[in-house]
Amino acid sequence: MAMKYELTIIGKDGFNNIEELFLRMVESQVVENEGSLLDDDGKSKRTGTVWTASAHIITTVVGAGVLSLAWAMAQLGWIIGIFSILLFACVTLYTSNLLADCYRSPDPVTGKRNYTYMEVVKTILGGKMYVLCGVVQYSVLAGAAIGYTITTSKSVVAIQKIYCFHKKGTDAPCRFSNNPYMIGLGIFEIFLSQIPNFHKLSWLSILAAIMSFGYAFIGIGLSLATIIQGKGKITYLIGGSKGQSSVDKMWSMLISLGNVALAGAYIQIAIDIQDTLKQTPPENKVMKMANKIGILTMTIIFLLCACSGYAAFGSDTPGSILMSSGFKEPYWLIDTGNIFIVVHLLGAYQVVVQPIFRIVEILVSQRWPSSSFITREYPMRIGKIKLCINFFRLVWRTMFVVMVTVLAMAMPFFNEMLALLGALSFWPLVIYFPVEMVIAKQNIKKRTIQWFWLQTLNLVFMLVSLGAACAAVYGLNQAVRKYKPFMYKE
Repeated sequence: MAMKYELTIIGKDGFNNIEELFLRMVESQVVENEGSLLDDDGKSKRTGTVWTASAHIITTVVGAGVLSLAWAMAQLGWIIGIFSILLFACVTLYTSNLLADCYRSPDPVTGKRNYTYMEVVKTILGGKMYVLCGVVQYSVLAGAAIGYTITTSKSVVAIQKIYCFHKKGTDAPCRFSNNPYMIGLGIFEIFLSQIPNFHKLSWLSILAAIMSFGYAFIGIGLSLATIIQGKGKITYLIGGSKGQSSVDKMWSMLISLGNVALAGAYIQIAIDIQDTLKQTPPENKVMKMANKIGILTMTIIFLLCACSGYAAFGSDTPGSILMSSGFKEPYWLIDTGNIFIVVHLLGAYQVVVQPIFRIVEILVSQRWPSSSFITREYPMRIGKIKLCINFFRLVWRTMFVVMVTVLAMAMPFFNEMLALLGALSFWPLVIYFPVEMVIAKQNIKKRTIQWFWLQTLNLVFMLVSLGAACAAVYGLNQAVRKYKPFMYKE
């Protein structure tokens, strides 16, 4: 006779049936797995590594401005030029590492996360200092977006001009409007700006970093080829051309120092980059390694571009060695370099504007947390691509890109304005706030050796920034005299 048994389990959890126990175990495992997808702050698990962080840094610092460092070297000469590149690199590395320890507070490993530079300043310095920090930081980032728009259009125009020179000769009056290309870039960036957040941009930064290496080494290669062929021009230990007055030489040197200082300044988005990193190993240690990789790479490329370009062109070094006033042959290689610039700036644009998008969307969602227009995500599918559309993000980011594009078209001399914004921002963002935060965080006493060192660093670079700002105002005044809204041609 068959016998039927009922298995009964009575344990400390009070489960009376094995099926119930099994279901509870499954539910527990699901909850555990869901928890593993979140970081300690309840947000989606970050996946960034030292290599993605390094790519973000390189994308930001090794921009199209690297091609203008040869001009800066021509104004400064070999001694001051090389010294300034090395000095600003060392200072930026030092203050970036100070900032990396401020991402979590009070403990740099286990403390509470600060998601933006502005939030770090608010947490450590308190008061209203963070408001000043936010105004400076986001003004510079918005200005950079305008500068990228102008530079991208110039690269496309340079391709047209090189083709025109190749076809009609270098004396042909080849002039083209930048406006159609600014509009095209704006339309493209409207779509790209709908990427929800900075964490989704690693692939874009890696692509842009590859492009930046491409055009930088094209410029270096063409310069070295010119030198090897014996066509290099006369250079000087102390820069400036013989025909320049002392006043003009002084302004040029100050602007050049500002260009060198700003070329390697990425600290305004350093916290945003650090916030993409995995929780283990500790973010501050990974970020410090990324700072070393990024700044070492930056310094090598800066020195190669600046020195080879200056040796090739001498005192006649153009503003950018791949633009129309620089190399003109072989035209296909120069066109390739300008294409690389365009692709790179498409990515760099997003790297600098995502922190602006983020802070605005955080503030708005905190102000109106129950608004479905602001907070609700609508999933969509385009073929195999899954997207989430948020109406506020769509409207606000589109308006921002349109505004940036219109300003770039209306003010083609905005590079001078950007130099002014950059000069005014370098000291507070790169030097002052990191120094003051480490003094407050480590409770460094006044009149100690470390305090004197930090305050000396503060003073010296405040004077450098003020000098560069004065020179930028002078250059802006010269540019305004030639200003014709929406009528600029190259």
